[in-house]
Amino acid sequence: MERKIIHIDMDAFFASVEQRDNPDLQGKPVAVGGSRERGVVAAASYEARKFGVRSAMSSRLAFQKCPHIVFVPHRFDVYKQVSSEIRAIFKEYTDLVEPLSLDEAFLDVTDNKFNEPSAIKIASEIKQKIKEKTKLTASAGVSVNKFLAKVASDLRKPDGLAVILPEQAIPFLEALDINKFFGVGKATAEKMKNMGISKGADLKKYSRLELAQRFGKFGSYLFDVVRGKDKRLVKPNRIRKSISSETTYGEELETIHQVKTALSDLIEKLVASCEKYSLKGKTVNLKYRFNDFTTFTRSRTLGGYFNDEIIITDLSNEILTELEVEMKPIRLLGIGLSTLNTERKDNQLEFDFNPEKLDSDSVD
Repeated sequence: MERKIIHIDMDAFFASVEQRDNPDLQGKPVAVGGSRERGVVAAASYEARKFGVRSAMSSRLAFQKCPHIVFVPHRFDVYKQVSSEIRAIFKEYTDLVEPLSLDEAFLDVTDNKFNEPSAIKIASEIKQKIKEKTKLTASAGVSVNKFLAKVASDLRKPDGLAVILPEQAIPFLEALDINKFFGVGKATAEKMKNMGISKGADLKKYSRLELAQRFGKFGSYLFDVVRGKDKRLVKPNRIRKSISSETTYGEELETIHQVKTALSDLIEKLVASCEKYSLKGKTVNLKYRFNDFTTFTRSRTLGGYFNDEIIITDLSNEILTELEVEMKPIRLLGIGLSTLNTERKDNQLEFDFNPEKLDSDSVD
């Protein structure tokens, strides 16, 4: 039986909430997070995106691209509340809801609570209810699997609804630019283009083995999805085990001071992501790659859950004292959290860490 999958993606969610709640921001380029001097953009309004401002961009670069941009502090408690209202709408139709973050989710409406045969009608109703309830717009993609629904939701943003029917899937995928394949980043896309792959049709010329040899498990996954095959289920209780932020630098970091400055921006981005996904962890992981391509990961673990910028910075600085001894030019730097609160059992207690009460004896 063909499945009916919907992907809902809120339009510029954080920035749209800020514009909704502050009429003075409406119609203006808005960046959530950061400032003119430092920090990382957590989200950008569509007005800001016209100038090339994107999430995860340094706020200094955002200001260079758009000097009249307005920076506003994030309000994750508000975003979480709005997200809860939206998920309640999803649950009116199906219990098979897989949130990917506060602002997007997959829904399997093959069998739904209204016995409605049209997934397109359900997606349209959900969009309308979200607008009535939250005064915000969402874009939706409808198709027979998660990959196609995800790609479709991005086709008519903002406030769009796109459908890829079963008979349209193969021609659509063959004509699709490789950059539009979900999961293909800049580095992978560049590698593919060097192989002569610019469209889905080019991708289909390679065997599963060839793609797996070039791209690992992701290559095998691409072999299937370009043929319209994606058997992944919509999982309401999907467990995430880690979250991280990393960057490869065009100019190598040669001093500990440069490393700490770069790491500060990565930590701010990581904390914003943790807040977005309601995640806390017990373990800080610092990853660094020298210019000779040797890569190391070092960790510090505490006895309770945290996502506080001060704690992550303190633990990272501990690790950096080890790095200082063997310092070489660094081309890649990453920071992450693992042993997340998503992994704990329901009957386990969660202890949050307060940076003002942090005891160095708590470090394992």
